[in-house]
Amino acid sequence: MTKYLFALFFILFGNTRNLFKYWKAEIIRRDRFSIHRLLREKKTRERRYLFWWRLANEMFINGGKFTKRAARKINTKLLNEYGCDLGLGLTVGKGLTIFHHTGIIVTSTAIIGENLTIRQNTTIGRKQSDDDRGVLTIGDNVDIGAHTFILGSDFAIGDNVKIGAMSFVMDDIPSGCTYITKKETRLIAV
Repeated sequence: MTKYLFALFFILFGNTRNLFKYWKAEIIRRDRFSIHRLLREKKTRERRYLFWWRLANEMFINGGKFTKRAARKINTKLLNEYGCDLGLGLTVGKGLTIFHHTGIIVTSTAIIGENLTIRQNTTIGRKQSDDDRGVLTIGDNVDIGAHTFILGSDFAIGDNVKIGAMSFVMDDIPSGCTYITKKETRLIAV
């Protein structure tokens, strides 16, 4: 219950400039901000997740010690309800679209541009052996297919990229490309 009081306090008195920009683009989907429309539109499952995750993420980035603790509790509740783990502190531009939240994991060290579309069972993460200073950068207007693994750091995915389902990405992808991983099928006689 206290996490919601901290959330309300943050909305009223915290640094919410970016939060309202994200809510306007992802929840309200209109140029003009409206509290009535925000509360009405967040009733859908997809938008409700984005409403609460954006709030928790902004609380984590801009809040103090107790606000960050409340943000972690909100994020844990979202993980339990949706099965989607977007790391707190993640930098992602407005226009985030998530289809089927189940199994999505995104590291908090990634820097992601605007209009990212991501689908179920996708991991954007780091290898355990990666340097802590390394950053994975994903550009604007990137569409990631289901069951995709983007793993590592110190590489970039450009703007306007489509990544096919069941792809495995560990290297740079230039802008304007469609990326698929070639899959081999082998039959073994018994």
